[in-house]
Amino acid sequence: MTADLIEAGLDEAGRGPLAGPVFAAAVILPRDFYHPLLNDSKQMSEKARDTLRPIIESEAISWAVEAVGPEEIDELNILGASITGMQRAVKRLAVKPQLLLVDGNKFRPFDGYAYKTVVHGDATYASIAAASVLAKTWRDEYMRQLAKEFPQYGWDRNMGYPTHEHIEAIKAFGMTPYHRKSFHPKELEPTLFDQLV
Repeated sequence: MTADLIEAGLDEAGRGPLAGPVFAAAVILPRDFYHPLLNDSKQMSEKARDTLRPIIESEAISWAVEAVGPEEIDELNILGASITGMQRAVKRLAVKPQLLLVDGNKFRPFDGYAYKTVVHGDATYASIAAASVLAKTWRDEYMRQLAKEFPQYGWDRNMGYPTHEHIEAIKAFGMTPYHRKSFHPKELEPTLFDQLV
């Protein structure tokens, strides 16, 4: 990396859940930004993420968070929706980055932005780690709000992931408008016995 480039870290949260949007974030940090708690958000405690979120939001040069909802996820597929969310977040940055650092190994060129994909980038680059924290905390907050509307699914605890509690709630109560229709966990597929009856 060239030291004088304006770099934005990109990451997402919520690729695996059965319900809710995928959230994507883009963050440009000051060159000297450091916080001892900052790491891949999946390796951090909820308390650490919640501590870092306001620090990142106040000290970042620019940041943006975008949500891509279930209908668009079903239309694009989850990888396409994740990339679309990251691109939308980049477009909302107040400062235009010269290089995008993208967590993972997949991205799509757009609008002439130079980019680099980085496997485990959230454990390598502070800006990607910061993006992972924002995406995760914004998504968790959103799912807790949705849980008030549909408390029977336990989204305030499972965040829409396919836990036993969530699977059993879908069997009992069916799908909501917030469920991703293109996601079919094995536990919800008809059994051979059901097909024969």
